[in-house]
Amino acid sequence: MVNNRANKQQAAKGQTANKKAGSGQVRIIAGQWRSRKLPIHDLDGLRPTTDRVRETLFNWLANDIAHARVLDCFGGSGALALESLSRYASYAKIIELQRTAAMQLKANLNTLKCDKAEVINADTLVVLQNGCDQGFDVVFIDPPFRKGLAEKTIQLLDSKGWLNDGALIYVEIEAELTQMAIPASWQPLKDKTTGQVSYRLYQYQAEENPANTEE
Repeated sequence: MVNNRANKQQAAKGQTANKKAGSGQVRIIAGQWRSRKLPIHDLDGLRPTTDRVRETLFNWLANDIAHARVLDCFGGSGALALESLSRYASYAKIIELQRTAAMQLKANLNTLKCDKAEVINADTLVVLQNGCDQGFDVVFIDPPFRKGLAEKTIQLLDSKGWLNDGALIYVEIEAELTQMAIPASWQPLKDKTTGQVSYRLYQYQAEENPANTEE
């Protein structure tokens, strides 16, 4: 009887530990996977974009997300990339440094039977430094706060050929970060602040080649 009681206590502790290890969920708001809830891990620096902010963002992107090539620079929970794919984005590249989060992203894509996404478990700045063969139409920059990553990411996207002409770029940063260098080719479209979070939408306009400019 003592052994049975000890075993039950140990099992209960194990269940509690499991809940703590991966206690979160991300909910897809709209599209083909509307209201689906997917598991996420409770990891340091993982800060899923809230439903309220995502609703605002995807209202901004309502006419541009279908058939778009999407780049999620800091995948985290995958909330932004998954929402885009649910709303019929044609492809999503998701970069995530933490291996556990990257593996969970792959598992969630498998659960959704989605073959239109690629998860890269790597340092975002290293990946962006290497450039790409084909640009993107919608880009999400939602890095861990207070690490100076947003501005470095912006500069690499602009200089390494990641953006198609007319690309829309979403930036989510800490509200107190009021000064940030933005390329002249990025035109501000929208911005809001909710609590401690500031979020903005820009549009990239490629510079005209002077040789092709009509007099």
